[in-house]
Amino acid sequence: MQGIKGYHEKLFVNFQLSERVPQDNFYRCLKETLDLSYLRNMTKDYYGTEGQKSIDTVVFFKLMLIGYLENINSDRKIVEQAGMRIDMLYFLGYDIDEPLPWHSTLSRTRKLFGEDIFLELFRNILRKCVEKGMVDGKTQSVDSAFIKANASMESLVDNELAHKQLLMAAAAYNLKKLINFKNIKSVVTTIVKKVATDLRELILNEILIHRKMNWQYI
Repeated sequence: MQGIKGYHEKLFVNFQLSERVPQDNFYRCLKETLDLSYLRNMTKDYYGTEGQKSIDTVVFFKLMLIGYLENINSDRKIVEQAGMRIDMLYFLGYDIDEPLPWHSTLSRTRKLFGEDIFLELFRNILRKCVEKGMVDGKTQSVDSAFIKANASMESLVDNELAHKQLLMAAAAYNLKKLINFKNIKSVVTTIVKKVATDLRELILNEILIHRKMNWQYI
């Protein structure tokens, strides 16, 4: 007898994200590995004591990381994608019926925070990679090509914002390597097809500083 699957949406559902996300899922492993709670204390001076509550700093940076990990360059699309993915909701700490922050909040918060906050996130993740023996700075490989730019001067972006984006891309790239270094079998979208020369120099520079200051810099 042929079966036909019917569907009637339930008004009430008994549902736990932790039971639905596999143990070897990338974002579950990332949630267990990455602790960003220290960023709340670093960013508290950017806010006042009255008015509406802002987006949680940890949630903001996790959404930013999702954007780079999934190669999504639109804040609106980042929120849409996270809202449809159970593993991402679990990573962010949201239940399935909780609304995510409005996409415009991401843009405003990105501009609000200073570059030092993004740099600290990058250093923290880089330190984890160094501790795991994934990065030592002894060997560097650079692949680049000099190409004359064909761009409008009106399309130039603010240097500080571009540096923030570079730091977030580096952090996401290192996170992907860190999680996969634990022999996780889940497939993750490649976020960096070709790491730019500036990114490689930035990583090397942080490693050298890390060593020079007797492992106490970060």
